[in-house]
Formats: sequence, structure tokens, C-alpha cells
Amino acid sequence: MAVMRELTHFVGGKHIPGSSGAFGDVWDPNTGQVQARVPLADRAETEAAIADAERAQQEWAAWNPQRRARVLLRFLDLVQREMDPLARLLASEHGKTVPDARGDIQRGLEVVEFAAGIPHLLKGEFTDGAGTGIDVHSLRQPLGVVAGITPFNFPAMIPLWKAAPAIACGNAFVLKPSERDPSVPLRLAELFLEAGLPPGVFNVVNGGKEAVDTLLTDSRVRAVGFVGSSEIAQYIYSTAAAHGKRAQCFGGAKNHMIIMPDADLDQAVDALIGAGYGSAGERCMAISVAVPVGEQTAEALLDKLIPRVRALKIGTSQDETADYGPLVTRQAVDRVREYIQSGVDEGAALVVDGRDFVLPGHEKGFFLGGSLFDNVGTDMRIYREEIFGPVLSIVRAGDYEQALRLPTEHEYGNGVAIFTRDGDTARDFTRRVDTGMIGVNVPIPVPVAYHTFGGWKRSGFGDLNQHGPDSIRFYTKTKTVTTRWPAGTRQGASFVIPTMA
Repeated sequence: MAVMRELTHFVGGKHIPGSSGAFGDVWDPNTGQVQARVPLADRAETEAAIADAERAQQEWAAWNPQRRARVLLRFLDLVQREMDPLARLLASEHGKTVPDARGDIQRGLEVVEFAAGIPHLLKGEFTDGAGTGIDVHSLRQPLGVVAGITPFNFPAMIPLWKAAPAIACGNAFVLKPSERDPSVPLRLAELFLEAGLPPGVFNVVNGGKEAVDTLLTDSRVRAVGFVGSSEIAQYIYSTAAAHGKRAQCFGGAKNHMIIMPDADLDQAVDALIGAGYGSAGERCMAISVAVPVGEQTAEALLDKLIPRVRALKIGTSQDETADYGPLVTRQAVDRVREYIQSGVDEGAALVVDGRDFVLPGHEKGFFLGGSLFDNVGTDMRIYREEIFGPVLSIVRAGDYEQALRLPTEHEYGNGVAIFTRDGDTARDFTRRVDTGMIGVNVPIPVPVAYHTFGGWKRSGFGDLNQHGPDSIRFYTKTKTVTTRWPAGTRQGASFVIPTMA
């Protein structure tokens, strides 16, 4: 029997055992067994991490941007060298396959690469001769201590999306990762330290609501980033704002994929299989609604899609040939099963039912087969709510305008895709659809690191998005300096508001 691992917090460059007396279980989704215990910080422990970050921040901010960038570059090299063990550790706690875990880490590193360009990104603006003898320039300066509250489904990518720009800008960062898979964030903290980041600039505090509320209410924390459900995103956004903090909070999603009659159906089916069932559907950018336009398109799509869903290979997270692995917890499995039953009860046609899937030798693991619904109505729960599991719903649209209205009128507005060969249709769709991120013949339209990531409506709360130029604006404050050097002739006092006329 494996020895139970005891996890810690990471504060001031050291592993700190929990002192609150509260712990959470970290499960092995493949076996259904507890593999580690993680301490859950109370207010005092969280405040200690904030205080340590505050002590470290001023010295770190005094480093010039080039020196800070060199730390990020060394960190990139260290993570790349350790990619395989990191991916296996991530897969063992989350349940996603090792290749998918590598992608999780790599997408995080791409934002680190972007943030390593901080000497250029922090350059302010300058106007020579804005008025007679007057010059104006701006500076971007760090906020101080900032925090990230990140979800279980991307335990490497999203912490790095938050931390890398924040640290590059000269802030100290307190991470509250998901207690379901905290080992990779802790290892990333060790690698930052090894890369030369001063102790305290990147602290990790594990915990639940008490730790979160401490980060939201402590005046020393100047900004908070969050990814999770829309209900919690709205709570964190409103609480942070009430305490004078900046907040960027990203919530749930219901991502549609429109399949036009002229689409390459083989390409569309490949896209739906990967985007709908990859990572067991536990992605905020997963395609969970397919919208074929016209009955002929719908029937042709189903003919190709049904055998592909039935043929999905489900295996352990360490099986690199599997299409996807287990869900993260037993509660997640139960929730998805309940959604599938609600779809049946409300009259949708369950054409592929994955609820009875069992992986031989892993009967206690958190596995589900792929499920596929047809004839889903927009009033059904499986359409309105985020399932976060390997379930794809087909909502048939009579024409293009009806298909366009579906993602536009949905309360979530994270991502959407359209598959078509027609440029006019694609151009019209990208301009009219009410959604934050759009793919044209791209099923998961996650932008590259130097563009911004963020959803609309109940998928996003706050004015600035993740990574790209928005992240630099979010983690800095702008100081504008107006300078006048007198020519030596007194002009007397002026009582009129200054203008550049």
C-alpha cells in the first residue's frame, strides 16, 4: 500500500506544514483512493503568506525588468527539463491523460514566454513638446501584492497565466490553487525559487473559503484573479470590488459549434470529438453544444458522430493512447450522471449513453463513457447549464440566423466556433455573435499568449482579460508625469486649468 503523502503550503521559499488542523483529501481518480492530504489554511496562515509577500515585493520591484525576465527564462528552462515528471504528477491528481497534461503545462509556459518580454511591455508613453516647454511621459508600476485563485481543471496553465505577468511586472503573488490537485502548483513554486525568484515573491496557500475570503478582504492584496464557476466568480468579483481591489474573474461556459451545410463534415466531426470529449469535458473551452444547420446536415453529422463517440478509448491518466481519462472526483461523476438523467427526463434523445462504462481493473475509478444527446431543446438543463463532463448535446437549427441566435442569446459567452467554407458567412458570424472568443474552423479558440483570453456575459466579470497586453495593464498602475522646464522668464500665477492650447 502506497504511503500517504502529506502536502504543505509554500511561503517565503519554504514548505510550511498546515497549522489550522483542517485537511482535504487529494484523490487518485484512476483508483478512487485517497493519495494525499492537503492542509487548508485559516485566516492566520493566509495573512502570514500575505505579509511575507509584502516583505518580498519591494525588493523584487526594484529589480530592473531585464533581471526579472532572466528569472522567467531560467524558469522556462527548468520546467521544460522536468516536463515529463510534472505531467505525470498532474495527470495522477487531475485524471487527464499525460499528453493532455503536457499541453496544460505548455500552454502555461507560453504565457511565461510572453511575460519574459516585460522590458518592452512595461515601456510607457512619451510626448515631446506637449505644450510650450512641456513634456509628458507615463510609467507603469506594480500594484504590490496580488493573488490568484485557480481551478482544478488546469492546475499548471492557469496559475502560470496569472502568476507570470504579475511577477514580471514587479508584484509579489499569492496563489490559492485548487485543493483537488495542488501538487503541481507547489512544485512550480520550488522551480521558481530554483530559477532565482526571491523567497516570498511566489507563495502558495492551500485552502477553502476561509483562505479565499482572507485574500478578498485583506487590504494588502491589491488585485485578485479567479477562474471557476460563474456563481463564485461573481461573488469574488463583487467582494473584491467592495474592498477596493481590482478583479478579473472568469466563470462558466456553454460553448457552441455551428456546422454549416457547406462544412467539411469529417473535419467537423474530428473537431467535435476532440473538443467535446478531450479531458473528459472538464474544460471551460470544451465544445458542449453542436449546432448543425438544416436537417440534412444534422442527419449526416449524426451518421459520422455516433460511431466515433462509441469508439472513444477511455483509459487511466497514465495511458498515453487513451482519448481521455477519469473525472477528477466521485462527486464530479455523480453530477454528470444527474445531468444525463435530467436530459432523458426532459425529452432529449440519448443516442449514446456512457453512464455504464467501467474500466476493467479500475472499477472504483472515476470513469464515464462519452454520452451524446440529439434533439436537445433550449429550455432543457443540459443546454442551459454547464455540465463539465464528457457529454455533447446536438441542438438542430433550421437556418443560419437561428444558429447565430443560440450562442448570442445564451447567458454564457465564453467561446464559440463555426465550421464553414464560406468567407462571407464566417465574417458575418464573427462580427455579430455575442461571445468573447471565436473560432473559424477552429474548435477550441484559445488565443495565443500575446493576445487576450476572456469571455463575455456570465463567463467573465471585470474589465480586463487574462494574458496578452490586458494582463500587463491589469497588474500595473499608470503614473503620468507632466514636466516643464522654465525658460527663465516669470509669467506670473495662473488660475485657469492648464490646457495645451
